[in-house]
Amino acid sequence: MTWRGTTTTRDRIFACLPYLLPLVEGLVYGSYLFREFPPLSLILLPLSPVIQLFGAIPFAELIVFFGLYFLVIRNENISHFIRFNAMQAILLDIILILCGLILGIVSGGMSAFIVETISNTIFLGLLATFVYAVVQSIRGQYAEIPGISDAVYMQVR
Repeated sequence: MTWRGTTTTRDRIFACLPYLLPLVEGLVYGSYLFREFPPLSLILLPLSPVIQLFGAIPFAELIVFFGLYFLVIRNENISHFIRFNAMQAILLDIILILCGLILGIVSGGMSAFIVETISNTIFLGLLATFVYAVVQSIRGQYAEIPGISDAVYMQVR
């Protein structure tokens, strides 16, 4: 779905920023890939200031999570495009949290190979989703992610 009006460059940039939250939180799933393919860690270089900031502030991810929800998504003075993308980033983050909980519970009975494979799959899926959502936001279009976007449309009016 394309934007129902025009999106400014400012709106497009601000619509991309919330996706940093699930990306930074999902880096833990990429640890196996980064260890096996060290050049892949070059994708972390542009993220290093954000990673350092999140590491320096206790509960930074939680603060950003609730800040996005209460200050951006529930603020109807902010454009629908930005609020939609912020909510979609929050839902991606919730999915990552649930994946971490489930993986933590079931990983005790699984081989290391299976845990690594699941973690790699989660990370690569997250990375693909991040790239897609950011490219669509830069283009001024809604990033339609199956299952998630429908839930976002129900939450953000």
